[in-house]
Amino acid sequence: IPSHLQTQSQDSEDIFPPLWHLVPENFEDYPIQNHKIVINVWNYLERLGMYKILLKYSAKYFSELGPNNLNNILWGLPLQHGWQYGSGRLADPLNSTGCGHKEGDSLCISEFSWWACMNYYLAAIPFLGALDSGLFEEVQNEIELIPPDKQRAHFCLSIAECNTQVPKVMSAWRDFFKVYLLLFSEDEALGYMWKAHTLSINFAFQNLSYLSGPESSFGEAWSSAVHFLAAMHFPTNFNVTSNFQTGLPPRILLEGDKVPFIGDFTLLQNKILFLLESLHTANKNTGRSLRPIRGPYIITGIQKTLPCGNVSTSKFC
Repeated sequence: IPSHLQTQSQDSEDIFPPLWHLVPENFEDYPIQNHKIVINVWNYLERLGMYKILLKYSAKYFSELGPNNLNNILWGLPLQHGWQYGSGRLADPLNSTGCGHKEGDSLCISEFSWWACMNYYLAAIPFLGALDSGLFEEVQNEIELIPPDKQRAHFCLSIAECNTQVPKVMSAWRDFFKVYLLLFSEDEALGYMWKAHTLSINFAFQNLSYLSGPESSFGEAWSSAVHFLAAMHFPTNFNVTSNFQTGLPPRILLEGDKVPFIGDFTLLQNKILFLLESLHTANKNTGRSLRPIRGPYIITGIQKTLPCGNVSTSKFC
């Protein structure tokens, strides 16, 4: 961790993603090897730093909406990643490696975590899309993303690879940064950001298996609900996202957790879980025919093919 990051104030840490004051905020904060900026996307701080850099470079497009870049609609991405980390969802679910666990490497992001794998497509792909669009125009060095130890084939690591493996997803993020931010209208920008977001999730769902047990049900319901949020052009600035996330479960759901009666969850968290599962159940029981409130997006069936680790025992798989 660069020394200047270690000395930053922690006074506001509670409202930002965990360890936000330690996160790289410039390309120079990452190591340079063989004239390449090397980013370990399987380290929580380094992946979160990619979001911090995106926020920094896109800030000028949101300056008219308020001070301190808090109305930047990209805040939803790092805040969601911070919730995943704080709730233990980025760790090795079987704890066979110690990755992401306190007794092991607590900053490690496991390639066997369903949430971590899903988040990859909402971290690396937007970042590479921004790079391809020219958002980071003064960056002189090539950028190298470190592959996971296993399951390399599941993750594209460069602009060229991602343009080949996920062309529609890359195109959506590239267009968002290249075109729609320049023609800025907050609602229009939200529409195209959510389009790119849902394309990322749809691709990841086709290639990643579910978790087991109650967490699987929640993961499926949450991902389904994202399409409704997208259709609403749900604002993803700092304050709205922070308030919304207080209703998300603070830990992984376990066998025996009965929604909406989970004792160590708040009333709001129980209510949100109940609503998410009810919405998803209704949508599934009607053949995924429910229509969102506005916009072009509809809930579509998800086909699951390739596993993200051999951790799935769910009836959904």
